[in-house]
Formats: sequence, C-alpha cells, structure tokens
Amino acid sequence: MDTEKRVNDFHKDSLDSPIDSTQNNTEAAILPDVAREPQADVEKGSPPKPSAPGFDPRQNPDGGLQAWLCVLGGFCVLFCSFGWINCIGVFQEYYQTHQLSQYDPSTVSWISSLEAFFMFAGGPIIGKLYDNYGPRWLLIGGTFLHVFGLMMTSLATEYYQFLLAQGVCSPIGASMIFYPAMSTLTTWFFKKRGAAFGIIAAGSSLGGVIFPIMVQRMIVQVGFGWAMRTSAFLILALMIVANLTVKSRIPPFKKAWHFKEFVLPLKELPFDLVTFGSFLFFMGIFLPINFLILEAEYFGMKPSLAQYLVSILNAASLFGRTIPGFLADKIGRYNMMVIMCFFTSILVLAMWIPSTGNAPIIVFAALYGFGSGAFVSLAPSLIAQISDVRQIGVRTGTLFAIISVAALIGNPIGGALITRWKGEYTGLQVYCGVMTFVGSIFLSLARVRLAGWKLSVKV
Repeated sequence: MDTEKRVNDFHKDSLDSPIDSTQNNTEAAILPDVAREPQADVEKGSPPKPSAPGFDPRQNPDGGLQAWLCVLGGFCVLFCSFGWINCIGVFQEYYQTHQLSQYDPSTVSWISSLEAFFMFAGGPIIGKLYDNYGPRWLLIGGTFLHVFGLMMTSLATEYYQFLLAQGVCSPIGASMIFYPAMSTLTTWFFKKRGAAFGIIAAGSSLGGVIFPIMVQRMIVQVGFGWAMRTSAFLILALMIVANLTVKSRIPPFKKAWHFKEFVLPLKELPFDLVTFGSFLFFMGIFLPINFLILEAEYFGMKPSLAQYLVSILNAASLFGRTIPGFLADKIGRYNMMVIMCFFTSILVLAMWIPSTGNAPIIVFAALYGFGSGAFVSLAPSLIAQISDVRQIGVRTGTLFAIISVAALIGNPIGGALITRWKGEYTGLQVYCGVMTFVGSIFLSLARVRLAGWKLSVKV
C-alpha cells in the first residue's frame, strides 16, 4: 500500500506540473505506453519530484544480473514475436501451392495481413493493461495464445481455420508478449538504454533468419504439421525463459483510459504528415516480404534457393535497424528517415521491377531488408521528437493503430493485382513502389514543416 501510494502521488504531481511546449522533449526508444512521467522531467533537464524516492530513472541500475536477464528475456520475446511475423512470406508461397491452392493470392494473403494487423493494432490496449497490471499476466496469456494458435494451425485444413489460428490467435499472443518486453526494459536502463534495445532488436532479425529456413526444411522432412508444432515448441521454450526473466523494476499503477488522448494528436500538422506518410509506406512495405519467394520462382529461381530470400532480407534488416539509427543521432532522425524511405522506394521501382535473374533478386532482397528495417526502427522516434515525453506512449499508440490498417489491406491489394495482371508481378511491384514513394514525400513534408527547406538543418 505504501509503495502504491508513493507511485500514485508521484504521477499526480508529474501530471500537474506545467509542460514547456517550447522544449523538444524526445525519447530514444519508444513503443506504446513505455513513457513514464518521471522520465519526462529528467529528460527535460529538471529534477524528478522528491515524492517518489527510488523512481528516478537516472537511478536505473544500467546493469546488474536482473537487468541483463531482462535483456535476455526481451531478446527471446522479439525472436518469438517479430521474428515469427517476419517469415510470413514463407507461408504465402506454401499455402498457394499446397493446402490453399484453390484460392487466389489476394485471399491467401489475408492470413499474413491479419498477422501484421494484430501485431501493431494491439499496442494501445496492451499498453493500458501493462500500466494497470504489469507484464506478468500479459506474458503468460500471450505465450499461451501464440503457442496455441500455431498448434491449431498445424491441424488446420480449411481456409477459415488458418485464418483464425495463424491470422488471429497467434499474432494477438505475439503482440501481448512484445509490448511488455519493450516496456519493462526502460525501467532497468537509462544511459545504456540504446545498447539494451539494440541487443533485443537483434532477436527479431535472428528469428526472421532462422524461422523461414527451419520451417521450410522441416516441411520437407517431417511435414507441415510437425514443422508448425516444432516451431511452437521452440517458441514455448524461449517464452519460458522470457516469463522467468522479464520483470519491471516499477510496480504497476492504475491509469484512467481517455480515448480522446489518442485523437488529439491528429490536430497537429506534423503528426498528421508523419502518420499519413507512414500509412502509405506501410501499404507497400510488406509486399516484397510476402511475395518475393513466389515472384522469384515465377522467374525460374529454384525453390531450394528461393526459400532463403526471406532469411536474406531479414538478415540485412538487422543492419538496417542499427546503422541508420546510429547515423540518425548524428544527422537528425527526420533527415535519416527521408533518406532511407526514398532509398527503399527507388529500390523497388528501379531494381525490383526489372529484376528477373537470380543474382539481382537476391541483391534486391538484401538491400530492401536494409531499407525497410530502417523505417521500422526510426518511425517511433519521429513521433517522439515532436511529442512531450509524457504523451509519447499515447501518440505512438495512435500511429501504430492507424498504420495497422495499412498492414491489413496492403497484401490483399497486392494479391488482387497479381490476379489482375494474370499471374505477373509488375502491377504489384509498381503499386509497392508508388505507395512507398508517395509515403516518402509526405514524410519529407513533415521534415519541411519542422525545419524548412534547408538541407543542412539537423532535425
């Protein structure tokens, strides 16, 4: 009771304190509801409220056994959540040529689209549950749903069964484990937070490399059912480690839900430009991940080689998540985001469309993984840069909720274009390139709105 009273008093004092709108309050690594009011005061340069002894983020241990165990658990979580979502292209190819061969590409792609949608859309709700109850029950419930969904997928034979098991149940569980793991890390690290987030982010890329190879090899050797069950058992083993190691240093606190908090940011032009640009970019970002294997096989690449394309893409994304983030601190986050987004969109239009041989397709996979990885890692930091840190959780939740719709509809539109073009991929490629290019333009306008047309300005 004593601890809870101190936490509640502290948050009341923090919220009552005035916010200096002229300050550029930013957070290095943000995801829904990881921002905390005490951190707001520290990063603005003012000392934390004295009514909450022990909750000054500058006093985060930045190391120690429990802190690094939390990093280990976070690595396992990202391996199992985003690492699994990153291998959606494997299933698009397999389902179209096996269990769901009677369905067109657009219909089959709803499975992968729902995976991406629930992964992002759950952020605001899960963040609220995390604030109220902490990470424990979310991790346990998410582990069960993720594993249960994949187990049921191994038994599925009908389209609706794949849709419910792999497209709904599993990604809801993945979302429930992902956000708490990211949130708890901020309670253990302050000065070394960037390094800690970099380590756990490597888990998603490693999972995106291992899962595609593992699934496709096991399908050949033991069949689809046991390939899915083995993946589920691997996820269960890693999530046991995560459940034992992912803990928050700060006890949960009750926080009222105000829906208008998620709508108010839309009244700000820079936020609107970033959100709309991200929405358009997300309309195309998953298309190469989802359809690259099929497109490569269409042009004659052997399946034994094509199965490695998603792994190559995800391996390159590891560098795309880290190197541009480091450079963004030097030249500005918006500048880096604009550069990488135009790089990615031009890559699609100038390289993917004319690529028909094995070598250019493989090179495209690697370069695209690098470019798209930069977008995923930099997008939340753009919102953080134009937000007071006390509102970053809510505002980033708004961004994720909106772009989740783009993740939902992007792949089915791409599949419909394949049907429209009678099995050719040119229409899908043009659509992907145009969406990412126009999205890049709106992100550039956000940069101009903040800093004008001078290219030398760091923003």
